[in-house]
This record gives sequence, C-alpha cells and structure tokens, in this order.
Amino acid sequence: MKNSNLFVFGMLLLGIIFLGFQCSSTELNSAKLYIQQKNWDKALDALKADVEKNPKSDEGYYLLGTVYSELDRTEEMIEAFDNSLAISHKFADKINEYRAYQWANNYNRGVSLFQRGNNTADKDSSKMYYDMAIDAYKKATILEPDSGLTYRNLAFVYLTTNQTEESIEPLKKLIELEKAEEGYQYLGEVYYTLGLNKMSEFKNDGNKEDSIKAMDYYNKGIMTLEEGLKLYPDNSEMLNASTNSYIGAGRINEAITSAKALVEKEPDNAVYHYNYGVLLLNVEKYQDAETQLLKAIELDPNYENAIYNIAVTYVKWGTAINKEAEAQGVLSEDYKQKYQKALPYLEKVVELDAKNPEMWELIGKVYSVLGMNDDANNAFKKADELR
Repeated sequence: MKNSNLFVFGMLLLGIIFLGFQCSSTELNSAKLYIQQKNWDKALDALKADVEKNPKSDEGYYLLGTVYSELDRTEEMIEAFDNSLAISHKFADKINEYRAYQWANNYNRGVSLFQRGNNTADKDSSKMYYDMAIDAYKKATILEPDSGLTYRNLAFVYLTTNQTEESIEPLKKLIELEKAEEGYQYLGEVYYTLGLNKMSEFKNDGNKEDSIKAMDYYNKGIMTLEEGLKLYPDNSEMLNASTNSYIGAGRINEAITSAKALVEKEPDNAVYHYNYGVLLLNVEKYQDAETQLLKAIELDPNYENAIYNIAVTYVKWGTAINKEAEAQGVLSEDYKQKYQKALPYLEKVVELDAKNPEMWELIGKVYSVLGMNDDANNAFKKADELR
C-alpha cells in the first residue's frame, strides 16, 4: 500500500514538474531576466525562440510585445499583443493598459514636438520636430485606431507643413469616427486647394490629365462640403469653400446659390458681397451685380477689386445696352450713362494701381466713348509707356 502511494505521489510530482516546464520555458525565464536587466536585444532573441518552440505561448507573445515597445517598434508590438490575445485573454488587461499608456505617451510626445516646431525659428530644426511629431502621431493611431483626437492632430501637422495631400486620410478618418465639423471643413478646403493647384498646372503645361484631376478634386470637395453643411449649416468657412469649389468645377449656378447664402448669413462681410457680385457679373446680371459690389465698397471703401469690378460692371452693362439698341435699329446714347458711372471708379483704380497698362487702356476707352478726347489720348499714351 505504501509503495502504491509513493508511486502515485511520484507521478503527481512528475506531472507538476512537467506542467511547470510547459508554462515557463528556459527561453521565457531567460527573457524575463534580460527584461529586468533592460537588455532588450537578448530578451528579444529569447522570446522569439520561445514562441517559435511554443506557438501557443500567450505570455511569450505578451512579453515580446512589451520588448518591441521598448525598442519603439510599434507595429511589431501590436502584432505580438494580438497573437497573445488570439491564444488567450490571460494578459488582456495588461495589454490594454500597456496600449493605452503607449498611446498617451506617443500622443503627448506629438503635441510637445509640434509645439517645439512652432516655436523654432530655424526652418531645418522646425521641420525635424514636425517630422518627429508626425511619426509619434502615426504610432498613436496604430495603438488607438478609434481615437479621433489623434487623427485631428496628425492632420493639423500635415496642414501646417503644407503636406496637403497627406492630410486627406487623417481628415477622412476624423469624419468617419466623429462626423467632426473641422474634418468636413478642412477636407473640403484641401480638395479645393489641390484642384486649384492642378488647374494651375494645366494652364502652364496644357496636360489634360491635370485638368481631369483638378475636376476630380473640385467634385470631391463639393461632395464633402455638401455633406458637412447638412450637419453644420451655419459654418461660413464651409459655405465659402463650397462656393469656390463650385466655381472651380464650372458649376456657376450652384456657386451663385452658395454665395447668396453667405451674404444672407453675414450681411456685413464685404468679401462675401464682392464674391457674389462677381458671380452675378459673370452671368450678366448687371443690376444685381451692381447692388452687391456697391455694398462691398460701402463696407470697405478701399476695396480695390470691388472698385475695379463695379467699373467693369458699368462698362459691360453699357456695352450690352448699346448692342441691344443696335440690334433693334434704335439710335440711343443711354448706354453712355453706364460709362459715366464707371468713370469715377476707373479713376480710383488707376490712382491705386498707376502702373497697370490694362487699367489705363480701359479708362482711355471710356474717355473716348464719353467724348473726352484729350483725357483718352493721355490715358492711351500712359498705357503705351507702361508696356
């Protein structure tokens, strides 16, 4: 009987020893020692050996993740943690705490580096800090892919450093996660800017691909802004960006509607009245254009573009009246009234921009129509001198 009990005890002891060996391999024990010593390279080698021998080593993968973290190898850290969780949830709480800590660490590091970049006068040093901030924020997005805060800050660094295209993905992610107002606004403005740049390239090189790409950007911007304005109808920046995008895409009627909404929303904004007036001028609604441009000048008496365009409005309006009269076979000098209205504004324009030959040419033509021949000759002479 005693021998039987001894046999059972002996088998139990062997079982405990065997189980202990299975749960904590030599490689795992060595790795723990190396981790205590902060010898990360040797710990890494030991843990790789452990999980290779025992692919079900949840602790091995967990510790491997912590070592990768110390080595600043974030993606490999996440992979190791995911492997541990796929085996069991024994270390789930620790892994979640670890990821949250590392997210906060990278996020705060990104904030600090971004601020240092802003406060550094040297361009090369500033760029270095911005690049480091981007790297930190990217790691933070890997650690917490559902944090809109990280994508928001990453996009702002890209925008600050004129990495316009790079800002698209984090802004899209911000919209996806939070339907964030600034996400719609900035993404819409980014698409408009990229469209404007591509159209400029098209005008320089004549490459039709640039024109097609520009239209694609404009239309993406319009879609983004229209969606944003459904949620945030009072956002004037989005309305302004949508107006510009409609213009870029050649969708003038929609641009006019958008510009009108801006004027109604902010009636004391001279720029909005000016933009609306120019759009109305382009579709030959001269009386409506006159109303908007005069309001812009009333709000800002030195608004040079508005002063020029109200003059152009009167000149084009007068020309249209004259053509209509001629088409009907009627002799009338009513059109000259519009030219007369244009004159003081043109005189103001050449006063503000005295070295512009086109302005002197235009005012010379108006003087001629009004029979002011000496003034016309002097204006044409001035235009020739400046060319």
